Amino acid sequence: MGLRVHNTLTRQKEEFLPLQPGEVKMYVCGPNLYGPAHVGHAMSYIVFDTIKRYLQYRGYRVRHVQNFTDIEDRIIETARSLGTSVSALADKYIARFYVEMDALNVQRADDHPRATEVIPKIIEMVQTLIHKGYAYELNGDIYFRVTRFPEYGRLSKRSLEQMEAGARVEVDLRKEHPMDFALWKAAKEGEPAWDSPWRQGRPGWHIECSAMSIQFLGEQLDIHGGGLDVIFPHHENEIAQSEAYSGKAPFVKYWIHNSLLRLGEDQEKMTRHLGNFVSVQEALQKYSADAIRLFILSSHYRSPLTWKDESVLGAERGTERLRAALKDYFVSPQTSPGDALCEEAEAARREFIASMDDDFNTPRAIAQIFELARIINQARDSGAPPDSLAYTQGILRELTEVLGLTMKGLAGPTQAEPFISLLVEVRSQLRAAKQWALADRIREHLAGLGVILEDGPQETTWKYTAL
Repeated sequence: MGLRVHNTLTRQKEEFLPLQPGEVKMYVCGPNLYGPAHVGHAMSYIVFDTIKRYLQYRGYRVRHVQNFTDIEDRIIETARSLGTSVSALADKYIARFYVEMDALNVQRADDHPRATEVIPKIIEMVQTLIHKGYAYELNGDIYFRVTRFPEYGRLSKRSLEQMEAGARVEVDLRKEHPMDFALWKAAKEGEPAWDSPWRQGRPGWHIECSAMSIQFLGEQLDIHGGGLDVIFPHHENEIAQSEAYSGKAPFVKYWIHNSLLRLGEDQEKMTRHLGNFVSVQEALQKYSADAIRLFILSSHYRSPLTWKDESVLGAERGTERLRAALKDYFVSPQTSPGDALCEEAEAARREFIASMDDDFNTPRAIAQIFELARIINQARDSGAPPDSLAYTQGILRELTEVLGLTMKGLAGPTQAEPFISLLVEVRSQLRAAKQWALADRIREHLAGLGVILEDGPQETTWKYTAL
């Protein structure tokens, strides 16, 4: 049937037909740079990285843009509290973001624009919206007139009355309607500001993404991605101002939103300003990038997910099984030897594609990957022909790459594995005998060789990380 994706706008799965055959224009909301990225952010970037990889695997040319929000209320407040400049704070967290996303094997976008780089486009858009009657000025502040846009609310499926009752709206009695939102904010003392036809000021948050997506991708997009938490008001406002500006609809053909990651079942989502988060840096210190990706992708992107150490450790063990299936893998033959083993591998590939074609169903796709790993291990034990084994391993490697798994980490001391396992067993006996100093020496020595131990409630597991 071909690829089908769930469109938030219609709340249905739809056949994926980009605006231009073979080409996909994709915009994904990037980080607000007032603090470090956490694993909830990483969930979104891993999801859309996987979507991008799969589209490329299926032969599409993907033009991917992801922004940096480097001017907004929170970054201004944080910079002021730290006694630094907004630009210095943004530079710091952009540098850290790149390092962490590279470590997670998240491919960089074709363009990573900063909001402050598109101020001329923002001003031009606001001028056009005023000219068309969609926006109005109040002492240097410019607001979008929501009542002028009849379809406002179609993404979030709420009326203006429902939005007003349920939203935390900016209190400003000057506005024509409580839901009118700021396109441009008049300068306040001590804040960064730019010249404009009205007064010196800065852009509102929502217009930034519209300006960046239109400047870098054009007035209509195939995919716009982000978390469920920005459907309203951010993406709702993007639709209104973008379509009002260009006169073209739809602004986005397929809206794709990932669900949210939480620390506990009783919490809504990870939030930096509340402090209930695990930073990407912390996660990478404990787990491999493959384990983090496998943990996230083992749940469907539209299903809520809870960060649990035992679940990520389970994913770590899963990646070790995949690496074991690829052990001694070199280069597979370009053509299939045509035996039953290769046919099983090709059937697993077809099922993987069918799973991903069904709204990027990564849990089902991962099940096929592990089934293929099991087939490889059985074939190796039964003495399968080397060419057939290599061909099957090549398919496994191909499919893990679609999910962005590096398969690095345990590729190191394969001949030393029995000795490492013996040392781990000896250490467990020392711990049982309360000989903590000797047990710690073994842990420290192994860590110096790149072998990391994880003490679980039932057993100690280990992983190799290249130093």
